[in-house]
Amino acid sequence: MLSALEKQIYDQEGPLPIEDYALIGDCLSGALVGRSGSIDWLCWPRFDSDACFAALLGTPRNGRWRIAPADPTPRTTRSYRGDTLILETVFETREGSVVLIDAMPVGQEYSSIIRRVECRSGRVAMRFHMTLRFGYGAYAP
Repeated sequence: MLSALEKQIYDQEGPLPIEDYALIGDCLSGALVGRSGSIDWLCWPRFDSDACFAALLGTPRNGRWRIAPADPTPRTTRSYRGDTLILETVFETREGSVVLIDAMPVGQEYSSIIRRVECRSGRVAMRFHMTLRFGYGAYAP
């Protein structure tokens, strides 16, 4: 059973504004990562495959993978690490600070996504939510 906050996050209507997304990729596929810590678009395992995360086209029910603080109003900053497509999203809350690192390693036979959470200060409660949907959000596995 979902808590009230989880239900609010899950039922959030519509995608973020396009400027709130950043791209990670490995030359085989790419994902759009929202400022909220959510992968809202991913065609898997290649660019020409159907999307398995398609919240960008509808709602979170169309599929997404979100890792974010339980605090509903963190201060968020993002940047790419050096000249790479490794995305670092820093969430600052009253309890502390964490960084979400997202990457898709290049040069592998198959696409993969690495998501890593590192605590920078304090203690920050985190939420993890994944909804896989195939066929551009139409089919639940």
